[in-house]
Amino acid sequence: MFSKRVLLAAALALAAAACKPAPEVTPAMWEVTGPAGQRAWLFGTIHALPDPVDWRSDKVEAALAASDRLVLEVAKINDGAALAGTFARLGQSPGLPPLTARVPPANRPALERVLADLGLTGKLDGLETWAAALTLQQGISAKSGLDSSNGVDRALVRQYRKAVGEFEGAEAQLGIFDRLAEDDQVELLLAVLRGVKAPLDDARRMEQAWATGDMAAITAETNRDFLTDPELRAALLTARNRAWTERLRQLMAAGEQPFVAVGAAHLAGPEGVPALLAAQGYTVRRVQ
Repeated sequence: MFSKRVLLAAALALAAAACKPAPEVTPAMWEVTGPAGQRAWLFGTIHALPDPVDWRSDKVEAALAASDRLVLEVAKINDGAALAGTFARLGQSPGLPPLTARVPPANRPALERVLADLGLTGKLDGLETWAAALTLQQGISAKSGLDSSNGVDRALVRQYRKAVGEFEGAEAQLGIFDRLAEDDQVELLLAVLRGVKAPLDDARRMEQAWATGDMAAITAETNRDFLTDPELRAALLTARNRAWTERLRQLMAAGEQPFVAVGAAHLAGPEGVPALLAAQGYTVRRVQ
C-alpha cells in the first residue's frame, strides 16, 4: 500500500504537470527597413498543422498593428470554391494516359497502393501529373491528421482587419506547377510517393522547426528530396523568392508598410527573401 505522503506527492506532481504552460511558439519574423525608412515585416508561416497552435506573440501583434496591409501568397486562401475551380480548370486535360503509366515501372506498385489506400484508383487519370501529385499529397496529409484549416495563413486572413494583398494568387501559383515539364511533374509525383512512409513524422519535424524559428532546420528540410532537382527548385522556390522580393520592394517604395506572411521555407537560407533584401541594401533585422 502507498502511504498518504507518497499519494499526496504524486497528486501534487500531476497537478504541476497539468498546470505547466504549453511550449511557447515563436516562428521566425524579421523587420525590414528601406533606404528611406520604409518598414515591412516578414513572417514565416506553415500551411497545415495537426492541431491549432497559438503563435500570436506580443511581437507579432505589434507588427500586425503597425502594418497597413497583409500580404500572402494567395489572398483568397479561405475561398475553397474558387480554389477548387482554378485547380480543376488548370489541372485537367483530355486524352492523358493512365496515371500509373506515367511513372517508371518500378514505381507503379507503390503508386497503385497509395491510390487504393486513398480510394482514388482510376480517379486521377484525367488530371495532369502535377495536379495528381498535389491531390495525392493532400489526401496523404489529411489521412495522417494534418489540417489546412489550422494553417497560419488562413488564420491571418480570418483575423486581419486591414487590406489583404497577395504575391501570386491561386491562378499564378498553380500555373507554376502547370508549366512544369512532364519529367519534373513526374519527379514531383515520385517525391510524394517517397513521403508516404512517415508523412506525420515529416510534418512534425517541420512543425517543430517552424514553431521554434529554427531556420537552419528549415533550410535543411528545404534542401531535401525534390527541391534538390535544379528545375523544380528554380520553379518552386528560388524564382518565386526573387519575384516576391521585387514586389515587396515596390510596395515599400510606394509607401506601404506590409506584413508579409509566406511559407517559412521561402525565408530560409541565402536564397530566402530576407537574404535577398539584405543583399540589395535593405536593413533586415530578425526580431523573433
